[in-house]
Amino acid sequence: MTEANNVLGGKLEICCTSPLTGYYRDGLCRTGGQDFGSHVICAQMTPEFLEFTKSQGNDLSTPVPDAQFPGLKAGDRWCLCASRWLEAFDAGVAPPVILSATHPRALEVVTLDDLKKYALLS
Repeated sequence: MTEANNVLGGKLEICCTSPLTGYYRDGLCRTGGQDFGSHVICAQMTPEFLEFTKSQGNDLSTPVPDAQFPGLKAGDRWCLCASRWLEAFDAGVAPPVILSATHPRALEVVTLDDLKKYALLS
């Protein structure tokens, strides 16, 4: 497999390993043919975003042990679907992003300028 790049053109960095994130649960926000949600934006959870996504029918706060999902809390980093991040952006509650860990496929849904407005330094 080829090494993935990030939205800045550099090597795709690890988003998070605790909790273990990514469509492939390898810590990277990379995608493939089976990832219909395009989980490519590395974001740091905020209470506002977690409440927003729960209100949209995707509860990321509640653990789901059968799926090895610990539930997320503010401060955790997670690979989000680009479309969900855009919905949160439009609603004014987009979580901060880690550009070095965000896959370029995100740019099919959101602009680099918008991601930069919410960028964390690391």
